[in-house]
Amino acid sequence: MFDRHFRLITIAPAALLILSLTVVPAIELVRMAGAKIAFTNDGVERTAALAENIGRLANDWIYWRALLNTLAFVITSTLAELVLGLVLALAAQRMTRAKGMVRTLMLMPILIPPVAIGNMWRLMYNPEFGIIAHLVDQVAGVRLDMLGSTSTALLAVIIVDVWHWTPFMFLILLAGLEGLPEEVMQASHLDGANSLQRLRFIVLPMLWPAIAVAFVFRSIGAFKVFDQIYLLTSGGPGVSTEVLSLYVFKVFFQNNELGYGALLSLVTIAIVCSYLAVFRIAQRTKGAL
Repeated sequence: MFDRHFRLITIAPAALLILSLTVVPAIELVRMAGAKIAFTNDGVERTAALAENIGRLANDWIYWRALLNTLAFVITSTLAELVLGLVLALAAQRMTRAKGMVRTLMLMPILIPPVAIGNMWRLMYNPEFGIIAHLVDQVAGVRLDMLGSTSTALLAVIIVDVWHWTPFMFLILLAGLEGLPEEVMQASHLDGANSLQRLRFIVLPMLWPAIAVAFVFRSIGAFKVFDQIYLLTSGGPGVSTEVLSLYVFKVFFQNNELGYGALLSLVTIAIVCSYLAVFRIAQRTKGAL
């Protein structure tokens, strides 16, 4: 009993600090979402405008296009990173030499700052002298401007995200693979199961907790994507790569529409929470089955 009370007393200050830093801004965000805020010579002027902000959101086609772009970005990039990370982890697990060096090299994309990644990939995508444009020209005979075309710009930023974050999936899944009980793998080998059967009926079911954790972490990270798209396309051409975080940033800080930007922020938070809730329900359903 004493230990329990002691733990509660010791973590209480940190918990209160974290809650105050979260709850207070959230309350202020809710207050702002129902108002129209203007800066005047006398200070800040607030007028009630909840219905106006909601009506504007319902007709804001750019926001809904940004939502579709965000969902496409999250689902496509996360699934691609998961599959590639799993393939690389399975290959690395079989290695007997240089596994440590491979693991270190795989970390390189994560360690590079986003600003450097944006400039590096802009150069590679450059239609005049970029290596990717040159390769596409050699294979398809077309000098393609991937960042400048509305049909390829979103794919181009997804490729950058997959390159950047696949190592994160690789590390989590490799740790999960190395934690699988060796006696189970040896027993399946003695029973005559081939590699595909071991992967389908033993490895993937036992690796499911690591897969779920990696998928949730990267999904949350993909929902927050901002720097890569801002540096590569700034949401263009047109609105083909506009995502929620970038659009909220433009409304809030470039257009200075604080009330409407706060409403967009709250709706975005609700969408992300709904996405995680759906994933949680699907995970429980799978566990029940």
